[in-house]
Amino acid sequence: MNQHAQTVSLSAIQQDFNGLDTGYRLADGRFVRRHYLDSAASTLALGCARRLTDVLLPHYANSHSQLHFSARIASHALDWAHAQVLRFLGADPVDYTAFFAGSGCTAALNRLARGLAARRPECKLVLVSLMEHHANDLPHRKQAGRVVHIPLTGASPALGTVDLAALADVLEQHPGQVNYIAISAASNVTGIINPVHDIAALAHAHGAWVVVDASQALAHAPLACSDTGAPERALDAVVFSGHKLYAPGSPGVAVVRRALLEGQEPDEVGGGMVEDVHLAGYEIASRFPDREEAGTPNILGAVQLGAVLNVLQRVGMAQIHAAEQTLLADLLGGLAALPGVRVYGDLDLARSPRLGTVAFNLAGLEHGLVAAALNDYHNIAVRNGCFCAHPYVRELLKPELWALELDPDAEDAVATLKRQQGMVRASLGLYSRSDDVAALLAGVGDLLARPAYYRAQYQTTADGNFVHRTFTASAESLFDPEAELTRILGDLRC
Repeated sequence: MNQHAQTVSLSAIQQDFNGLDTGYRLADGRFVRRHYLDSAASTLALGCARRLTDVLLPHYANSHSQLHFSARIASHALDWAHAQVLRFLGADPVDYTAFFAGSGCTAALNRLARGLAARRPECKLVLVSLMEHHANDLPHRKQAGRVVHIPLTGASPALGTVDLAALADVLEQHPGQVNYIAISAASNVTGIINPVHDIAALAHAHGAWVVVDASQALAHAPLACSDTGAPERALDAVVFSGHKLYAPGSPGVAVVRRALLEGQEPDEVGGGMVEDVHLAGYEIASRFPDREEAGTPNILGAVQLGAVLNVLQRVGMAQIHAAEQTLLADLLGGLAALPGVRVYGDLDLARSPRLGTVAFNLAGLEHGLVAAALNDYHNIAVRNGCFCAHPYVRELLKPELWALELDPDAEDAVATLKRQQGMVRASLGLYSRSDDVAALLAGVGDLLARPAYYRAQYQTTADGNFVHRTFTASAESLFDPEAELTRILGDLRC
């Protein structure tokens, strides 16, 4: 970002999101504004970033050409988006490149897993933390010779950050065998933050690389490739998802040391990443990031994401983080103060810092029932289940699952386990307000005060979901793409 660029107020940006006034009619007949607390899954769209793509659309063309005006504009806009990514992470473009891949971090992590396994085939061991999302676990299991899961500090259900002592022990026990460490900057279940730069220093001291999934962190707090500027504390690769960073429809992103990619054929081949192709072979382009982005890029999505990153820098990530921490303290404190609520993960913020994601359960009420009732009666959008982090969630739930004492041969054992094996997750975004937190706390309090009433309103389906007995609100009744398109076409005829 230009050092003379206009700063932006936090309060102005917090009000510039699509969907802030979205409302639905509830089971009790009230029409209520939605309280969107599902940002860890996908965030709402930052309005000014979307509007930038609207301005770009009249000029739209494919990139990688300078021979007509529109192509020149598209190429420049795409280059600008790459630059915003590097600047946001403080990544020196001499040492790092940024490339877009897929529709989230999953594609980038799969590419890195394949590429790093091929670069050092003699190093067959990859270390992954217990708290990882499947996207930062399964690709390494598939590509590495062996994956070891590093434990967390504390004990269930109050697990904390990655256990650095245990990590150091594994590195020392396998000298020269660890290819890299894959670690989340923050958990998508509990929001607990890992000391990724300490992990990088530890990894580098043992000749290993570090790959960081920052999908749950970058929208909430500052994160630089190196926190101090010291090379040993610098991250080797950082991946994240644009749809978790106020840019739905944007691609996934990887910021990677060039040295990890140079001298090796890119994982994906096709148009745009070659210098020449002839019948006998092809010549890979040497230019970054072109060589890593085969095919036609998602130009509009990339520019939208670049705009978000630019705006967040203008506001200041430190200010954004401080504001969220105030709201998070209210959310955590409010839930922990309600009898019958269990909040997961270490609650000592000095020992285990968190970002704006909280997982919890209510005594005597299944997580699916809680999520359904909060939606149908309070218009609070939360998520429930295992959040694509099954091993972590099971570890957090271990005392409760043991207490079930299920007979594995019982006819309803699997269904009972599925209903119990999960949590409710509330997650904050830049647009979250104190009244959203207050609405959640009031809704949880209502469910705890009237559990029998709410249980009577729902029945369970064969797949374990909870469905209201009388109230229906199908997706088609709320938004019908066919009907909306017909309406739009009708407006055109007018």
